[in-house]
Amino acid sequence: MAACGCAEQRKRLLPARLVVYFVLGLALFSPAPYLEVMRHLVEGLRNQGLLGAWHVPAKSSLFRARQRLGSEPLRVLFATTAKPMATEATPGAFWRCLRLLAVDGTCWDVADTEANGAAFDRPGSGRGSGRSAFPQVRLAALVEVGSHAVLDAELAGCRTGEVTLVARLPRSLGPGQLVLADREFLGVPLWQAFTATGADLLWRVPANRVLPVTKQFRDGSWLSQVRASSGPARREPVVVRVLAYQVKDQLGEEAAGVYRLVTTLLDARRYPARQLAALYRERWEIESVFAEIKTHQRGARVVLSSKTPDGVRQQIWAHLLVHHALRELMLRTAATRGLDPDQVSFTETLRSARRSVTVTPGSFSP
Repeated sequence: MAACGCAEQRKRLLPARLVVYFVLGLALFSPAPYLEVMRHLVEGLRNQGLLGAWHVPAKSSLFRARQRLGSEPLRVLFATTAKPMATEATPGAFWRCLRLLAVDGTCWDVADTEANGAAFDRPGSGRGSGRSAFPQVRLAALVEVGSHAVLDAELAGCRTGEVTLVARLPRSLGPGQLVLADREFLGVPLWQAFTATGADLLWRVPANRVLPVTKQFRDGSWLSQVRASSGPARREPVVVRVLAYQVKDQLGEEAAGVYRLVTTLLDARRYPARQLAALYRERWEIESVFAEIKTHQRGARVVLSSKTPDGVRQQIWAHLLVHHALRELMLRTAATRGLDPDQVSFTETLRSARRSVTVTPGSFSP
């Protein structure tokens, strides 16, 4: 009788593919609760008479199904599907035959549980107990500028630095790419890890970094060397080209002092300093990507609901997968209409995807 009972229980378990679809649905319809999301996913099937006697499972069954699935299938699915989307015809995706990419990091608030606190920790706070109300997960991402597609990502607790996480992203780089990054990432070991892939770099320089002139170019840029402050890398300086420029506001007034950038593109004739300075503004596109995922898709100030670290990771990978699918849809829409992808509204695309999933099953599948 016990064996027969186990067999009946296995029959009642949700198939893994359906559970993955449900987890993606939680990200697509965030922050809607479990049963509402499941009703969205099956409503179209019900209207077409395809559900038969099947009923929406209880919330507890869906919760246990998520636990059984874990985060690893979502991570593997993301690693398999997160590929560059833009072509050379995509506006803003390439510069002088180099695919534009950017790296940066962000943090996610997660449910205040003992397990999440132990796994991810909390950032410091200047108020009350000196600790944040919620544990946080740090995410480092590699983004394709022209399409806003996240190509690779790493997760860790908030005490793990962005530089440490970004150091794992060169695995997704190669020749023919130009990576943009902010000033906190400039260091010899990380620079060498990125350039070893064959990718080119254009990174901002911290204000206190001294970059002596070894060769001056007519466009105002110059060759210099970056040295590590300590360790073996100190004996292996890297040669960079430096460009400095003034940022002005709309009235032509100086706005933020002097910006300095360093790059692997050493040929001043082929890669003019003025064009590189203008190009660096594209780095801010990654901030728009984080806003799309965390503000519009997840929901503004929404805390990830999973009470376990593995559930949190599952949710984040699901959000990245849904965002990638939405961005692929936006890129196809823009190409069909001859538009820059930036002219297609992310929020309207998100609403459209939600409607299509509810009304027409299979029309949008992350």
